[in-house]
Amino acid sequence: MDIRQITPRFFASPQIEPADMAALKEVGVTLILCNRPDEEVPPNLQHTAIKKAAEQAGIAFAFQPLTHQTMTPDVIAHNRDISVARDETVLAYCASGTRSTIAWALGQAGDQSADDLIDAARAGGYDLSHLRGPLSTRYA
Repeated sequence: MDIRQITPRFFASPQIEPADMAALKEVGVTLILCNRPDEEVPPNLQHTAIKKAAEQAGIAFAFQPLTHQTMTPDVIAHNRDISVARDETVLAYCASGTRSTIAWALGQAGDQSADDLIDAARAGGYDLSHLRGPLSTRYA
């Protein structure tokens, strides 16, 4: 498992597995946000399997599938409400963690500077410098 810290309370990662729950609890994750559509993964990695394992481990779970085509302001606002707007330590995941990080950054645009968002993503291993324009104004 490749957990990448973006902020003190927001992490992103590539696809996780049911067996990862103990490690996620160990780093303090209290909410898992699945941004990966079920169509991208086999049944044993679809959101229902991950949700079941998370809930058995005492970790809250939310499902907000994202594709680059569905990253509309309304979807980004909903994604933000699920994740950073709550008093949780969140792990958001997708195929590589990039979509989850982009959604996080777009949800923070206007509240934080584009430079701060790009720097936070870069610290987690994600390069969002190509999104400087959209991250410079409120997106959602």
